[in-house]
Amino acid sequence: MKKIHLFFLFCFLLMNCASNEEEVYTPIPYNLEIPTLFAAKLIAPIVPANNLLTEEGVALGKKLFFDRILSGDGSQSCASCHNPKKAFTDQQQFSAGIQGEFGKRNAMPLFNLAWNFDERFAWDGKEFGLEEQALEPVSNPIEMHADWKKVTQRIQQHPTYPNLFLQAFGTSKIDSIIITKAIAQFERTLISGNSKFDQFLRKEATLTPEEQNGFDVFMDEAKGDCFHCHGSNNNPLWTDNKFHNNGLDATFKDLGFGNVTGDPNDNGKFKSPSIRNLAFTAPYMHDGRFSTLEEVINHYSEGLKKSATIDPLMKNIDKGGVQLSTQDKTDLKAFLLALSDNDFINNPTFQQ
Repeated sequence: MKKIHLFFLFCFLLMNCASNEEEVYTPIPYNLEIPTLFAAKLIAPIVPANNLLTEEGVALGKKLFFDRILSGDGSQSCASCHNPKKAFTDQQQFSAGIQGEFGKRNAMPLFNLAWNFDERFAWDGKEFGLEEQALEPVSNPIEMHADWKKVTQRIQQHPTYPNLFLQAFGTSKIDSIIITKAIAQFERTLISGNSKFDQFLRKEATLTPEEQNGFDVFMDEAKGDCFHCHGSNNNPLWTDNKFHNNGLDATFKDLGFGNVTGDPNDNGKFKSPSIRNLAFTAPYMHDGRFSTLEEVINHYSEGLKKSATIDPLMKNIDKGGVQLSTQDKTDLKAFLLALSDNDFINNPTFQQ
């Protein structure tokens, strides 16, 4: 009988130790380094109360972002289509999945996502919240084509992941919810705010005459009139994060936002991407149809196509667009390239 009592006492102590182990570690809060202009001109970034940033959570999310363990055959990671050196794009018109199949949308760049205040992600806004967005590519049959249950099992059986989850989230029981929470934490740290134009606004750099004229064209409603959708010196995101029909097509093969809302008035609308880092994110538009910035500028100048839902912000549609001069086109491109943030794409914190 004495041996039985000792056995139960041992089991109790063992269970108690295991329980305490999951309770004792307190993750360290992560402080986002918010650029000066963001702090001055934008409201606070969105960080969900149920997924506050921690040093351990961000580090775990980064490890998962670059780990091919998330794909069905272990051949691709999130970074396969979102390369930090390319402002987290792959510079392809369409990305190939693990079986060589191609999607129909261009891989979007990833930065300043915590300031997407409407929290609609993807070109068509189909994903609400960064955590939700991270779920879909893993199981998408033409992307990573994995079974979340199998992915979870692989990570659960991994020699290091369970302890990393324990430190980040207080539990070593892993599921898709906390996996995507970790990835979202890492993605919220991807901040780009140190282009030449940012430095100009901080009075640390001077624009060339071409860049200055390009900015003036960008802001002039009688010329480029770009700022309504793509930010300004008072909106350092350089996007409104809204959905617009920018006159790409007269009829739609891809309904975009309309396919999400079910409202015909939204057909042909897609998210305005940020125009930061365009030097690294070609090709352009939701379907990557334009290879160069010259093609993009020519579209808005002479190439607009009328349709029932074309945005009222598109000007001179009957003439094809805003009819910029050759010099204004050249200078507009110079300004756009001044929004390139080399510190962002070379930030060692974001590399594998």
